[in-house]
Amino acid sequence: MRLLKVATCNLNQWAMDFECNMKNIKASITEAKAAGAAIRLGPELEVTGYGCEDHFLELDTVTHAWECLKELLLGDWTDGILCSIGMPVVKGAERYNCQVLCMNRRIIMIRPKMWLANDGNYRELRWFTAWKRREHLDEFQLPVEISEALDQTSIPFGYGYIQFIDTAVAAEVCEELFSPLPPHAELALNGVEVFMNASGSHHQLRKLDIRLNAFMGATHARGGVYMYSNQQGCDGSRLYYDGCACIVVNGDVVAQGSQFSLRDVEVIVSQVDLDAVASLRGSISSFQEQASCKVKVSSVAVPCRLTQSFNLKMTLSSPKKIMYHSPQEEIAFGPACWMWDYLRRSGASGFLLPLSGGADSSSVAAIVGCMCQLVVKEIAKGDEQVKADAIRIGNYTNGQFPTGSKEFAKRIFYTVFMGSENSSEETKRRAKQLADEIGAWHLDVCIDGVVSAVLSLFQTVTGKRPRYKNIQARMRMVLAFMLASLLPWVHSKPGFYLVLGSSNVDEGLRGYLTKYDCSSADINPIGSISKMDLRLFLKWAATNLGYPSLAEIEAAPPTAELEPIRSDYSQLDEVDMGMTYEELSVYGRMRKIFRCGPVSMFKNLCYKWGTKLSPAEVGEKVKYFFKYYSINRHKMTVLTPSYHAESYSPEDNRFDLRQFLYNSRWPYQFKKIDEIVEGLNGDSVAFPEEAGNSEKEVGVVAANSEDPSAGL
Repeated sequence: MRLLKVATCNLNQWAMDFECNMKNIKASITEAKAAGAAIRLGPELEVTGYGCEDHFLELDTVTHAWECLKELLLGDWTDGILCSIGMPVVKGAERYNCQVLCMNRRIIMIRPKMWLANDGNYRELRWFTAWKRREHLDEFQLPVEISEALDQTSIPFGYGYIQFIDTAVAAEVCEELFSPLPPHAELALNGVEVFMNASGSHHQLRKLDIRLNAFMGATHARGGVYMYSNQQGCDGSRLYYDGCACIVVNGDVVAQGSQFSLRDVEVIVSQVDLDAVASLRGSISSFQEQASCKVKVSSVAVPCRLTQSFNLKMTLSSPKKIMYHSPQEEIAFGPACWMWDYLRRSGASGFLLPLSGGADSSSVAAIVGCMCQLVVKEIAKGDEQVKADAIRIGNYTNGQFPTGSKEFAKRIFYTVFMGSENSSEETKRRAKQLADEIGAWHLDVCIDGVVSAVLSLFQTVTGKRPRYKNIQARMRMVLAFMLASLLPWVHSKPGFYLVLGSSNVDEGLRGYLTKYDCSSADINPIGSISKMDLRLFLKWAATNLGYPSLAEIEAAPPTAELEPIRSDYSQLDEVDMGMTYEELSVYGRMRKIFRCGPVSMFKNLCYKWGTKLSPAEVGEKVKYFFKYYSINRHKMTVLTPSYHAESYSPEDNRFDLRQFLYNSRWPYQFKKIDEIVEGLNGDSVAFPEEAGNSEKEVGVVAANSEDPSAGL
C-alpha cells in the first residue's frame, strides 16, 4: 500500500487584503501539517483574492503577491509538505493566473492556467493570458529580490507535472476541468495519480451537483485522487464563493467541506491508498491501450517520498454520502453568509430594511434573522473571529457577547414600516409580527405628511398638483437612507447602518420597480432570486427558521400598495405587470440561458404553451414582454448590488451585458412574429402534450394594464 494523506481547504479571502489572506493561508497550512498531510491545496489566486478585477493590471498587485510568497518560503510553512499557492505571475510581457508549487522552502514549478473562465460573471481574459505552449516547460527567471532571498535563479514554468519517487502530482486549475479536453485526461495517461484543482467558484442555485459530478467523472473511468479547493465568502463583490472543498478517489467522494459557513478557514483531510488508483487503471483495458501511445507531458523530478507504507494506525478514508442543500436552504444560508462578510468588512454597525409586510422584504428580513442565528451558533462552537466581529458590530462591552439570535438582532437590525394612505392594516400587522419574531428593532412611520409636503412644493412651483403614484416609493428611499445614517446616533451607537433592498430578479427583468425607490439600497440579498423560489423559501423558513408569520405572508397576493384602497379594487402586481411571475421565470430563462431573441422565444413557446394558447396569443405575450423589458432596461444600470444566485439575472454591471436604450417597438422582430402567425393561420398545428403545460404554468393574465413604473 502507498498511503497518502492530503489536505484541501475553503478560505474566506478578501480581494487586495494581503494581510487577511496570508493569515488564512498560514492557518490552513498549519492545520494541514498538524494533521500529517503531505499535500496542501489552496484556492485559485488565494494570495491576492480572486475578485481583484482591474487591480490585477497593477504591477503592485503582482509584486505584493511575490512578497507574500517569499514570506511563506523563508519561514517553515512549506517544510515537509507540498503546497500549491495561487497568485498572479508576470512572465515577459504576459500576465498569468498561476499555481506556484512549493516544498521545503523551494519553488518546484509554476503552473499557468491554460483555459480561462470568460463567460457569465468571469472576465479572466481581461486580466490574464492563457498559457498555450503545452509541448515543453520554459525556464522562468525569478524576480531579483525573490531570487536573492531564496537562492533560486530560475524554475520550470508551464504545463507539466511533478514526479516524486513514489507518485506523480499535477495541477488542474478551475475552468480547465470543464473544458472540452480537460488536462487531467492526458495527465492520467502519463501516470499522474493526484490532481489538485484550485478554484474560485461562486454559488448559484442548484449548481453544486454539476461541479461534484465533474470531480467524480474525472476519476471514475481513469482513476485518481482529485482534490478541490475553493474560496468561501464575499471577497468584495456580488459573488459568494461557496466553498465545498472536497476529495474524490476513483469517482467516490471521501471528504467534503461546507458549502456555506462563517468560518474563515476550513481544512479537510483524507488518507488515501494510491495503490487503489493503480489497481483500477490496470483493470481498464482501454486505459492501458491509450496510455501505451500517449502524448508525453513534461515533468519535474523531485527526489522525495510523499507516501507511507502499510500502517494499521492510519485509517483509510471511505466513500461518504454527498451533502446537498435544498434550494430553500441555499437561499437562507448563501445570502446570510454573504451579508455577514459584507457587514463585518464594511465597518457598518448593522442593517436597516424598509419592511412592507410583503413577500420580498419579508424574505430579506428572514435572511437577516438566519444570519443572526448562524452567528450565535458559530460563537457557541468556539469561533473566536466570529465572536470578535459580533462583539464589535453589536457594540458589546464588559466581556459580553451574543448568546441569542433575537437579542443580537435587536442590536444590529432595524426594520421600518413606511405606511401611507394606500397601506392596509394587514401588511402593517404582518411587518410588526415578523420583526418581533426575528428580534429586530421595529419602527412604524406614516409618510403621508412627507408625500403631501412634496406635492405641495410642486404645486407652489408649477401651479398644478400632480396625481403621481411613485412619489411615495421614492420618499421611502430617502427616508431609509436618512434613518440608516442617524438612528445609530439616536441610540448612542457608533457607525452607520447599511440599507437593504428587496426587489427580486423577475421584477428587475420586467422593470417592475420605480427607479430610485426602495429597490435602491446599499446591497440586496435577493436581487438575483426569482419570486417563485422566494415563495418556496418563505414556506420553508416559517418552520425551519422559526418565523411562523412567513406562512401568512407567503399566502397573501403580492401587491405594492401604490394606489388608494377601495371596496371595488385592490392593486395586484401580476395584473399591473400583465404577466405572472411563472411566465417571467420562463421569459428570463429563455432570454438569458437559451439566448433567445423575440422570434426564437416565440417559436419555442409555441411548443411549450401550444396546448393552451394559440400562436397569436403566444406572439402577443412575447411582444408584450420584450416591449416592457426594453422600456425598462435602463433601470438595470442603477440596480442595487445584489447577491448573484440565478442564471437568468439581468444584472447589468457584469453578468448580463446589453444596451439600455432600445427601440421598444422591435419593428423587425415583431413583424417576423406576425408573419409566422399569419402563415400558421388555417394550418393544422400539432403540439406535443407536455407535463407542466397547465393553466397555472401558462398563467393567462390580461395584458392591458399599464405598469405604474414603466419608463421611470
